[in-house]
Amino acid sequence: MGSHPHNDLPTPVTAAGREGLAALLREPRRSVVALDFDGTLAEIVPDPDLARAHPGALPALSALAPKVASVAVITGRPASVAVRYGGFAGAPGLDHLVVLGHYGAERWDAVSGIVHAPAEHPGVAAVRAELPGFLDSIGAWRGTWIEEKGRALAVHTRRTEDPGAAFAALREPLADLAQQHGLIVEPGRAVLELRPPGMDKGVALTEYLAEVDAEAVVYAGDDLGDLAAYAAVEKRRAEGLPGLLVCSGSAEVPELSARADLTLSGPAEVATFLATLATTLP
Repeated sequence: MGSHPHNDLPTPVTAAGREGLAALLREPRRSVVALDFDGTLAEIVPDPDLARAHPGALPALSALAPKVASVAVITGRPASVAVRYGGFAGAPGLDHLVVLGHYGAERWDAVSGIVHAPAEHPGVAAVRAELPGFLDSIGAWRGTWIEEKGRALAVHTRRTEDPGAAFAALREPLADLAQQHGLIVEPGRAVLELRPPGMDKGVALTEYLAEVDAEAVVYAGDDLGDLAAYAAVEKRRAEGLPGLLVCSGSAEVPELSARADLTLSGPAEVATFLATLATTLP
């Protein structure tokens, strides 16, 4: 990584990214720092229930959040799970932090500590009942497993003998099953998530930026689900809102790293970047 001429911040490789970072440094209290959770704040682990924010992430966020308009964690997980795994509840300095869970369908903010959420989509309950037998019927049970996400269900292939082949074999059948029940499939790193349509990280981010009247945005992610947020930042940049796109170590997701202004090696380096940003800002 190169160095910013005035501090230890890495230098984005694109002009748009450099402009986005400079805008945040000029107007931090009108800027939003938005972050994915898994793979960005927390390492990817074989069992998602064991994922926790990197030890450096929470101190960095506690130092950064008071200096910007808001820190927003945008995740496919339930908001309450991200809050618990991130250690956000009751942490000092996080009055300006919100968690937009289930791609923005749920919202938790540090001030109230309350999760606001709509009713469950009926298709999720139907798929929940059908999915185990469905996987068994297509010969995909060995090594795959289902993660219960409350308002969505995820089928993981990371534990199979060939995760890539299992992922490819399941993608079309699961898309068909999802469509039957009014759901969509969101692909990720060795995981296929069946969830309701209408919300994605791009929609969530766009709505939140409008809500807080942001004048600059940083978005960091690592997976295919983050492409929608990247597209939202790119659209806002075309409209005149400066933005910085950060990729968290996605060797598995070249579609993301190819569009990033700045690539960091993973959650440890993301935490360092956030901490450095916090010490750089007044």
